[in-house]
Amino acid sequence: MEKKKVAVPLVCHGHSRPVVDLFYSPATPDGFFLISASKDANPMLRNGETGDWIGTFEGHKGAVWSCCLDRNALRAATGSADFSAKIWDALTGDELHSFEHKHIVRACAFSEDTHLLLTGELRKFCTILSSCTDIGGVRLWDVRSGKIIQTLDTKSPVTSAEVSQDGRYITTADGSTVKFWDANHFGLMKSYNMPCNVESASLEPKYGNRFIAGGEDMWVHVFDFVTGEEITCNKGHHGPVHCVRFSPRGESYASGSEDGTIRIWQMGPSTADESEALSANGSTNTGKLKIGVNEVSRKIEGFHIANDGQKREAILRSTVVVALAEPVTTIFGRFLSTLCWLTTLKSQCNVMLHKRFHHEVKPTLSCSLFVTK
Repeated sequence: MEKKKVAVPLVCHGHSRPVVDLFYSPATPDGFFLISASKDANPMLRNGETGDWIGTFEGHKGAVWSCCLDRNALRAATGSADFSAKIWDALTGDELHSFEHKHIVRACAFSEDTHLLLTGELRKFCTILSSCTDIGGVRLWDVRSGKIIQTLDTKSPVTSAEVSQDGRYITTADGSTVKFWDANHFGLMKSYNMPCNVESASLEPKYGNRFIAGGEDMWVHVFDFVTGEEITCNKGHHGPVHCVRFSPRGESYASGSEDGTIRIWQMGPSTADESEALSANGSTNTGKLKIGVNEVSRKIEGFHIANDGQKREAILRSTVVVALAEPVTTIFGRFLSTLCWLTTLKSQCNVMLHKRFHHEVKPTLSCSLFVTK
């Protein structure tokens, strides 16, 4: 009998406390990059392929719960327990702006065009009236009106949500279930039971034939997307796995754990039968990302930071604030488009905008949308 090979990951040290969020940039002319958020208050940027440390964004005074990069990896954003969300220059590590909040910032995300930044916080006062019921789920919001346009119901709180690279699927993790939703019509496509409670899941971006999940059993599981059967199980972490993400080309994936390490695992090659079947279904994306100088310049101008002497401040045209009852587990790692965003909540919320009520209520999540164009 042939002995099964044991996967040996690249182990990335540096964080002194649990790693709670990971985010890969898309492929750029300089490669792709990985940013990590940790309770040690020091988000780090790494080479996405090798895991080599590039730099640490220094400035937060509390645990960092969320992190993201824009599509060209020129700007980074982080959300922290110090009641702030910060924008960073990803090339120099300089802090460009700090958005002050009323409570812990648990999530942040750039829009695809980098014109918008969404943050989510836990707070005790409603700035907008909301109501809720005691169910989990995913909410799709219209940025223009601030209203819910679609609800994806789940039995348990959603701890992870991701839109596939080709825009076809929304991947969610709730309890011990991983679900795949149609990102265009929002119907449930597939639902698989996991061997344990999972905190995060990610779909392979190139072929879409496999997905990964990590959770409380400390292992990173790889599954077949079509059948839901487990392909392999990667062991190595010494604490629950809080976050997993595929690299933009799908050749590797990263996991972040309670043990304070990031592990980058190489993806095994797809079989010829799998590739042919997926190509026939139109799900294979072999095109290369091309970004010209003008495109990069446009993205930089989209998120404009003014420099008045030594003082830097973001030029905000408008800010939309939405209060959502019950604490959140995450805000979706990227926008579906510049017109809508996705949130994952512990309860269903009906939000009425542009009405301000300052009655004290139980802790809520406030979503702030900063328009920077």
